[in-house]
Amino acid sequence: MNSSESTIVIERSDEARTRSPLWMVSQEPLLNDLVSYLGSIKDALQANPGAECNMKFSRAHLRDCRAAFDRMIRRGEEGLHRLCELLCRSFLHAYQMQSVAIGEVPSTGERFTLSQPVTLSDLYSTIDLDLGTRQLRKLKYFDGQGWVRPNLVANVVEYQPTEVNPNGIHKIISRIKAEEELWNKVVDEIFSLDTLVKRDKELKHLSHYVKDVFGLKIVVGTSRDADILHQILQQLSWCDDELETSGVISRPSSRRLNFIETKNYLTGHDKESGWEAIKSVVMWSDRVFEIQVQPLGNFWREREFLTRESHAGFKNRREQVRQQIAAHIPLFSFYQDLLKWLFQNPEGPTPVFPGVAVSLVD
Repeated sequence: MNSSESTIVIERSDEARTRSPLWMVSQEPLLNDLVSYLGSIKDALQANPGAECNMKFSRAHLRDCRAAFDRMIRRGEEGLHRLCELLCRSFLHAYQMQSVAIGEVPSTGERFTLSQPVTLSDLYSTIDLDLGTRQLRKLKYFDGQGWVRPNLVANVVEYQPTEVNPNGIHKIISRIKAEEELWNKVVDEIFSLDTLVKRDKELKHLSHYVKDVFGLKIVVGTSRDADILHQILQQLSWCDDELETSGVISRPSSRRLNFIETKNYLTGHDKESGWEAIKSVVMWSDRVFEIQVQPLGNFWREREFLTRESHAGFKNRREQVRQQIAAHIPLFSFYQDLLKWLFQNPEGPTPVFPGVAVSLVD
């Protein structure tokens, strides 16, 4: 068998950064180079089945990569909140912000919603997931047997108008993926999962479960309101003074939304789940965001979706995509375990794959 030893020595070359599929999301050289490295090892293992490979990772380097990942989340969230702030200034004028956390009692599975006001300084100093976790840390729940701490299921930031606005907007909501899902997304990108499921006839119908990292939702009254607002968003632009007021650097990429893709799931369009919205992927300020414009009635039905039974069903369907990919490509499952081990539990058992030895070095 062929034998190769791979030591995690990362060079910050422009070529490596360009190769990383996460560059438009993270723009962190260390993280992108690590993803590129893992991608090159994946390519080598797929090109040489049965080859032996020793993967050695430096603890210090991984600490730096973890810090880079945290910076990625902070920058992405800051960009998302800056965009929300601009939209609020354009459409709402007067508004208030709330951090909304959905918690679950671990022993009973019962779920509840907890909201509290937040300020702009809160948003730009703490990542959204920490906002939700911090809320839940303040309380314990009596499950009939004893007091337990609830787990965080989801957390969003809501921008709520305090007066009627011409476009009938009820709220603007920002959200990012939970951390575990973010690491799954990294593996998805290394294996080009979206392209893979679209290309494979057996998996093609599952491709729409692959989601973006940073997103916002604008909730309006009716489907007609959604259509009108979507058209306004396509024409919307900001001047230098408006950008400066919201702390955004003025440049061509930040003056307007560049729509890359739009899918219309409003009433009359085919969507098996009954979910309704106009969903777009946009480039703004050199970053990728997902924007949904959704009627109010469908928004509340979706919020009900976060009940234990329905949310678990959705999560299971989403995981089925990855499980089917893993059945086709066992290396995919190994990479899921590898990323979780490297960044979430490096002191735990090392992941196992035929011919591959993984170790941490000082």
